[in-house]
Amino acid sequence: MTWADAFPNLLIGLREGLEAGLVISILLAALRRTAGEGRRASTAPVWLGVVGAVAVAASFATVLTFSTDVLSSSGQETVGGLLSVLAVILVTGMVFWMRKTAASLSGELRSKVAAASQVGAGALAATAFLAVGREGLETTLFLWTAARASGETVSPLVGAGLGLALACLVCWLLFRRAIRINLGVFFSRTALALLVITAGVLAYGLGELQNAGLLPGRTWLAFDVSGTIPTSSWWVTLITGVTELTTRMTVLQVVAWAVYLAVAVTLFVRASRSPATARPAPEANPSPATAGQPAGTQAPGAPAPQAQSVPAGDSPAPRDRAGFLSRRSPWAVGAVIVLVPALLATGAVVFLPSGGSAAAGTRVTVTSSGCASGWSAAHSGTQTFQVVNRSGRAGEINLDNSSGAIVAEIETLGPATTGSMSATLGAGEYTFKCLMSGKGTTSSQTVTIGAGSGSGGKAPVAVKRVSVAELKPAAAQYRAYVAPKLATLAKQVAAVRRDIDGHHLDTARKDWLPAQLTWDEIGAAYGSFGDLGDAIDGLPQGLPGGVHDKNFTGLHRLEYGLWHHGSTGELLPVAKRLETDVATLRKKLPQVTVDPTDLPVRSHEILEDALRDRLTGAADQGSGDMYAETEADIKGTRVVLDELAPLIKPRSPKLLPTAAAQLDALESALRATRTGSGWQPFPDVPLARRQQVDARIGTVLETLASVPDLLEVPISR
Repeated sequence: MTWADAFPNLLIGLREGLEAGLVISILLAALRRTAGEGRRASTAPVWLGVVGAVAVAASFATVLTFSTDVLSSSGQETVGGLLSVLAVILVTGMVFWMRKTAASLSGELRSKVAAASQVGAGALAATAFLAVGREGLETTLFLWTAARASGETVSPLVGAGLGLALACLVCWLLFRRAIRINLGVFFSRTALALLVITAGVLAYGLGELQNAGLLPGRTWLAFDVSGTIPTSSWWVTLITGVTELTTRMTVLQVVAWAVYLAVAVTLFVRASRSPATARPAPEANPSPATAGQPAGTQAPGAPAPQAQSVPAGDSPAPRDRAGFLSRRSPWAVGAVIVLVPALLATGAVVFLPSGGSAAAGTRVTVTSSGCASGWSAAHSGTQTFQVVNRSGRAGEINLDNSSGAIVAEIETLGPATTGSMSATLGAGEYTFKCLMSGKGTTSSQTVTIGAGSGSGGKAPVAVKRVSVAELKPAAAQYRAYVAPKLATLAKQVAAVRRDIDGHHLDTARKDWLPAQLTWDEIGAAYGSFGDLGDAIDGLPQGLPGGVHDKNFTGLHRLEYGLWHHGSTGELLPVAKRLETDVATLRKKLPQVTVDPTDLPVRSHEILEDALRDRLTGAADQGSGDMYAETEADIKGTRVVLDELAPLIKPRSPKLLPTAAAQLDALESALRATRTGSGWQPFPDVPLARRQQVDARIGTVLETLASVPDLLEVPISR
C-alpha cells in the first residue's frame, strides 16, 4: 500500500463523509425538536434512510466493478474515461454547491424534516435517503475512478475508509458539542485541495478516452520523462498519487489539467470573496456549540428556537393526501430502498456475460501474493487463458517459455478485471510472469508440456525479451552517426547564410536542399533534441501566427521565405539563428540523452512521419522537394535498422531482408518521379506515380510496424 495513493482518497472520504455526517446530524437534531418537549422521537426512519443510501452506493460500486470486468481493454478505457469525466462534473458541482448552501443547509433540512414527520415515518426515511444518497453516489464514483487511475484498489480504499471514520468521529463530537469547528473555513480550504485532485482525475479520464480512440492526440505528447525520472522514487510516487499527474502525458491532458485548475480555482476564490446577497438575521444569544459555524448554520444538537414558521409553499400536505409514504411504516420503506438496489445489482452481475468462465478457457488468477495461481497443467496446441486480476493493482501479464521469450502477453490488465490471452503451445516449459504496479515481478509455477501431449499444434512464436542494456550499443552507434552529420549540416547552413548575405537568393535555394536532406538523414533523434530540434526543423502548423509566427524558425522558415519572395533583410536573421542553433546542438550533443528504447519505435516512425507530413504535402513550404526528403528518410531508416540488426535477426530472421527489398522498391518509385534536371516539384508529379509511392511506403510500414513489438522492453514496475 502507498500512502501517496491513500492521501487524496482520505481527503475525499473525510470531506464527503463530513458532508453526509452533517446532514445526518442535522436530521436527527431537527427530528428531536419536531417531536416536542417531553417526547422522544424514533430515529429509526433516519437510520433506515441512511442504510438505504449506503446500499445504493454499494450496489453502484458492484455494478461498476463487475460490468467493466467483462469488457475489452478498449471498452474498459472508454467506460473509465467517461465515468472519470462524470466524476469531475459531479465533484466540481458539489464543491460549488456546498460553498453556496452551507449557510442555509441546516434550515432547509429542518423544514424538510418538519414536513416529512407530519406526513409519516416512511417519508422521513425517504428524506434521509435522498439527503445522504447523493453523497454516497459521488463518493463511490470518485473512489472507483481514483482506484483505476492509481492502478490499485487497496490504498484508495484504505485512505477513503480512514477519511470516513474520521468524518464520523468529527460529526459525533460536533453532535455531542464536544468540539467546535468553523465548517465554512474547513470546506473552503479542502475545496482547493479537492479541485487539484479532480483536475488530475480529469487528465486521467481524457487519457483513457484517447487510448480508446474516442479523442485524438494520443501520440501528441506534451512530455515523456519516464526514461529519465525514476518512477519508483518516493517523490514521484507522492506527486503522482496526490495529483494523478504522470511522467508521460499528452498535450490534451496537460492543457485540460491546467485550464480546469485555473478556471475552477479562480471561480471558487471569486465566489468566496463576493458578499452574500442575503444574510440571515443572527441569533440573539448564540450557544457555544454554534460558535465558528457558517452564518445561519446551527450546530447539530443545538437548541432550536421556540417558534419556527414553515415557509409558504412548504406546508405539509394533509395526511389523507400524503400518498404512498404516509400509509407505510419506515420498515416497509426501508426494505424497499435497501433491497431494491441490492437486487438490481445482483441481477446485473448475474446476467452479465462472465469474462472468466471455464468454457472460455483456462482460468488463472493474479493475486497480491501470487501469479497465475491454480495453473498446474497445460496441453499443446492453441488455447485461451482467462486471466483474472485480483491483486488490486494494474500490471502486465506474460507467458514465457524456458528461454525467457514471451509466448503471449496482456500489456495492461486493470485491477478487478479479466483479460483473455491466446497462445499456441508446443512441447516445452512455460511460466506466467506478472509485472504489477508497485511490486516486483512474480512468477507462477513452471508447467511442462511433453512432446506427445495434447492435440498437437505448431510451436509457439516466442519473442525473446530485450533489456535496455542490449539496446544501449545501438544508441551509442547512433550517437556516433549523428555527430559527423551535424558537422556537415553546420557547413551547409553556413553556405546558405553566405548566399543570403550576398543577395544570391537563387543560389541559396539550391544550397538549401542539401542542408534539409542532411537533417532528414539524421532521422531518429529528433525527439532527443527537444526545443533545439523544433527550432532547426519546426513546422508552422499549430503556431498561432502560422508561417508569420515568431517561433517559426529554422530550415522550413528559410524554405518559406526563399520560395515566397522573401527579402534578404527578412531571411538573413533566420539564417543566422539557424547557424547558431546548429552550433549549439553540436556543442550539447555529448550531453543529449538518446533513449535506447526509442530506437525500435523510430525505425517505424521515420517513414510514418514521411507518409503523414511529406507525402500529403503538409510539410511543403514552397520547394516541392517532398520526394527528395522522403528518400532521405529512407536513408535514416536504414541506419536505424542496421544498428538494431543484431537484436532483430535472432527474433525474426526474415524481417530485415524483407524490409530491405521493400525499401529498395520504395526508392525506385521515388526516383521515377525525377526528371533529367532533378526532382519534380511535389504538385507536378502525376497521380499514378504518387499512388505507386504511397502503395510502396504502406507496404514497408506494415513490415516495420513489428519492430517495436519485437524489441519491446518489459515494463519495470
